[in-house]
Amino acid sequence: MDLVLATLQKRLLAYAMRRDALAFGNFTTKAGRKSPYFFNSADMADGEGLDLIGHSYAAVITLSGLQFDVLYGAAYKGIPLANVIAASLWQSCGTNVGVSYNRKESKSHGEGEDFVGADIKGKRVLIADDALSAGTAVRESFSIIRRHGDKKTIVTGIVVILDRQERGTGELSAKQEIEETYEIPVLSILTLDDVISFIENGHGDSVFHEARQHMSAVREYRERYGPAA
Repeated sequence: MDLVLATLQKRLLAYAMRRDALAFGNFTTKAGRKSPYFFNSADMADGEGLDLIGHSYAAVITLSGLQFDVLYGAAYKGIPLANVIAASLWQSCGTNVGVSYNRKESKSHGEGEDFVGADIKGKRVLIADDALSAGTAVRESFSIIRRHGDKKTIVTGIVVILDRQERGTGELSAKQEIEETYEIPVLSILTLDDVISFIENGHGDSVFHEARQHMSAVREYRERYGPAA
């Protein structure tokens, strides 16, 4: 594990928990699963949080060596993510990539488009999102990119903050399904296993100690919805 990334992982997780971006309780995921925890990057939407998010994404992407021309962020949470990632890549290593995103509704004025930003025709696209559960949002992003790209547009990968390490539509994890179906890598800053490890081992932050009482329920959820061994 790269030491810079390991430090960013701990800082990002601690900040997410202090801001309740990673919260514990009773939630329903987009896939309709009842979950004892939920992650929402929108709750980290301030200067410090976005800077930390951007640099964490940039570290993972840079370490992967993945090549792409445009970052795509799905409305709505993917939009600020794509922007801060692009800014952090430029700031940290001089990598300059475009940013594009969709609207959930078309405009009736101005350009009147439901797709905004860098042109993806003929480009290599990296999809950015905050969490990977069953892969539903990823499949929606592929559909949008196909509509607005062309035959030379290719998606080269997916990058998320948190891989929940859940099954997709079958017995494989959503990550495995995406990688096999689309033949692209899925990158993540954190996995659920990382989250459990940081919380159970403490790492000197009181916010981790407070979350330990929820780890039994999280492990049960992991067992229920995790991929087949």
